Amino acid sequence: MTASIALPRLMRVGAGASAELAEVLESLALARPLIVTDPFVREQPFFQRILAHLNRAGLSPGVFARTTPAPTTEVVDQGLHALRDGDFDSLVAVGGGSPIDTAKAVALLGAHGGRMSDYKAPTVTDAPALPVVAVPTTAGSGSESTRYSFITDVETDDRMLCAGLAVLPRAALVDFELTLHMPPRLTADTGMAALAHAIEAYVSSRANPISDGLAREAMRALFTHLRSVYADPGDRVAREAVMTGATQAGMALSNAGSGLVHAMSRPIGAHFAMAHGPSNAMLLPTVTEFSLPTAPERYAECARAMGMAAPGSTDGEATGALVWELRLLNEELQVPGPRAHGIDAERWWELAPLMAEQALASDSSADDPRAPTVAEVVELYHLVYG
Repeated sequence: MTASIALPRLMRVGAGASAELAEVLESLALARPLIVTDPFVREQPFFQRILAHLNRAGLSPGVFARTTPAPTTEVVDQGLHALRDGDFDSLVAVGGGSPIDTAKAVALLGAHGGRMSDYKAPTVTDAPALPVVAVPTTAGSGSESTRYSFITDVETDDRMLCAGLAVLPRAALVDFELTLHMPPRLTADTGMAALAHAIEAYVSSRANPISDGLAREAMRALFTHLRSVYADPGDRVAREAVMTGATQAGMALSNAGSGLVHAMSRPIGAHFAMAHGPSNAMLLPTVTEFSLPTAPERYAECARAMGMAAPGSTDGEATGALVWELRLLNEELQVPGPRAHGIDAERWWELAPLMAEQALASDSSADDPRAPTVAEVVELYHLVYG
């Protein structure tokens, strides 16, 4: 079986890459970008510098800064109105996964019309949408390099996966300097989400030699440097490694698929308005322990790639180390569970059967090594709550 590999047409990676935005837009023959971001990023000095660079270059940017931590169809519709009112020719996403996913969705509707629900999985949309240039400011979602966008339908509370080349950014500017002031909590949650991307891509039923190489390198970089960047947000070496690892993990995920962590994360985001990063982080150790008996060799290779187990270790030794080290990492990074996020226990347990059904209805669960029952997923939700 062949693998279908898709990456952004252009990527610029390294310190100062974001300052090259005007040049990149001009190389793509784009002059009127709508910048999609959130209220916090809009007020940051680096955002004002980006905007000033575009204006000095003679471009005509607009700004839409209403994105929320969990993107919704309501916000996408607002962005679509802004796009049409300003007659923009492209979108530039500056921020974490939420602004990038929002920009992708606006680009899709701007080109093809309809509603976001028309494009939810299993539908795959490869016809070109409006160009999107992604400038990530967090090291986690990898959305700058994926052909996925996650949008919550406010009418149904369904966190929809929209997939295809239509939502793959045309270009990505990966500048780790934009992450130097990320607080420790956001650093940990997004970093653990990126680690989940890499692990799930490596054990996916659609894994391939290209995604394997990206996933292994992402796992190594993320596990090696996450503690350092959590303890010292200004550690430039660690920041660059984690930023690069997150982008590589996104590439791997986009070209191999995800698994049960992502499938279970989506309903949490929809029902409790929780961002992608923390929901993935809290799920990763428990779901990994559940799935690894079905693919012990692949999970063991994950542990060896991260240095958790020696190259000559048995699969049993390596998988045992993997679960232990993931739990320890969550503990050291103080990853909060549902209770610490203020989620009511009764509400969580009440919604667990519905969330389990929604998780298994997603395309993500189909790529996981283990095919769980609804009852097993409900039990996993219970275990994660504690």
